[in-house]
Amino acid sequence: MKKNSFIEGTLIATFFIVLIKILGMVYVVPFYSIVGSQGAALYSYAYNIYLIFLSISSAGIPNAISKIISEYDTLGYIEAKTRAYKLSKKIITILSIVSFLALFIFARSFAHLILGDMTGGNTISDVTFVIRCVATSILVVPFLSVTKGYLQGHKFMTPSSVSQLLEQIVRIAVILIGSFTVYKLLNQSLTLAVGISLLGAFFGAVAADIYLLIKIRKNKNKLNLDKEYEKDKITNKEIIKKIIYYSIPIIIINLITNIYSSTDMILVSRTIQNLGYSATDVEFITSSISTWCPKISMIVNSIVLGMTMSLIPNIVSSYVENDFKNVNLKINKALQIIVFASLPLTVGICILSTPIWTIFYNTNQYGGLILQFNIFTALLVNINLSTSTMLQSMNKFKAVYIAVIAGFLANGLLDVPLMYLCKYIGIESFLGSIFASFLGYILSISLNIHFLKKESKDLKFKNTINIFYKSMFAILVMVISLLILNNFLNFDIYSKLGAIITIIINSVIGGIIYIFITYKLNVIEDIFGKSMINKFKTKLHIKVSD
Repeated sequence: MKKNSFIEGTLIATFFIVLIKILGMVYVVPFYSIVGSQGAALYSYAYNIYLIFLSISSAGIPNAISKIISEYDTLGYIEAKTRAYKLSKKIITILSIVSFLALFIFARSFAHLILGDMTGGNTISDVTFVIRCVATSILVVPFLSVTKGYLQGHKFMTPSSVSQLLEQIVRIAVILIGSFTVYKLLNQSLTLAVGISLLGAFFGAVAADIYLLIKIRKNKNKLNLDKEYEKDKITNKEIIKKIIYYSIPIIIINLITNIYSSTDMILVSRTIQNLGYSATDVEFITSSISTWCPKISMIVNSIVLGMTMSLIPNIVSSYVENDFKNVNLKINKALQIIVFASLPLTVGICILSTPIWTIFYNTNQYGGLILQFNIFTALLVNINLSTSTMLQSMNKFKAVYIAVIAGFLANGLLDVPLMYLCKYIGIESFLGSIFASFLGYILSISLNIHFLKKESKDLKFKNTINIFYKSMFAILVMVISLLILNNFLNFDIYSKLGAIITIIINSVIGGIIYIFITYKLNVIEDIFGKSMINKFKTKLHIKVSD
């Protein structure tokens, strides 16, 4: 194992996360065809509730331990950082057991909360069963997250990234093999098939945890675990206080992010049912907004997820040393990467929303429309998560609370009124929920940036704004070119073959146009640096001029 710089760590983590998210997108195609829209809706009900309890059981400890390890490593507290890791595992044990029992025991109550009085689709008993199946994962996944945080705090990004890939492969194998065997071969119930699929998270986490423990055992010297060190002056009480102090804002952020999804799921379900949609359409629309669109959005979110893994320990190190020049540089680099990578992906998926939906979930009158608008939520999630992570890395937790709670309240209060407004002006009412999410995230982002500028000395966004304008110019040229191109393409985007060909042609041509223009405008070099570009060219055997 070797330590990674901020940009290198970001690229490594992002590469693996993009690969993981692509797998997460691709498996949806066969899974959806196995269980259908009703099974997909049942899966989404359980998974969204599980994510909330996973946030509680993890309690922000993985990110907290990453910060503490990075901080103690920078300050030379070798023994204390190891003690912090061991203490975090004890805390996570208690939280995991409590969270598992709460979700398992009250599964039926959650099922009632989700479905209400709706009939004609999945039943209360169905939802109760699958929630209890996925609850078992809470006994394993938090431990895996803590180990990842421990390695990331040391700036070892590769093992953590590989473990995520292994976890995803095992999880997908269980989902597809389990659901197909139970439902198609053994002719058992759809509910049992979905329940088996949800156990994939448990087995994936077990496999990844075993891999990381082996990796740690082989690299004890690099992690200072090879011998006993003199006990540092820091007490267990101080470490536990720090874990709790760092964890609280992460708990709130993770909870509210997942409650965003669950609130939409419940409010959309109840509201559009009252506005005249059938039970079948209600389940499809609700699960699409809360689960199946986000599956496609993973490719956009993966950029910032990879970056935050590297962002936390790097900003913590600079902040602890009062190196605000480096802090400001990393803040701007993070935002520039989001602009450069996430923005064109978002616009591209928006343009190709209907053929993409056709490939993943078959043809539906609402699917493409939901994805076309909902994909922009992924972009806002990226910006919100990265700016929030920056504030957390600088211990500005009060600012984080204000921003995330303000955004959540805005989303929750606007959901129903905007759905009725959309109905009134003659567009699909469920779009109001997506617009409410836009406004909630925009408010959170605005507050995050305000607090960042207030805290970080001499923080300026001049270079980032310049890169934004150049990237937008490249995107505009790309969009115009693709719109002209698509007028001459006569493929049937409602058939899988036609949709695949359309996406491939648009992606290749659009990608070439965007990369060529941003390269010529020096956007790529400004973000990643000339040395890294030259290194990449060398690997591709491209001659680099003096």
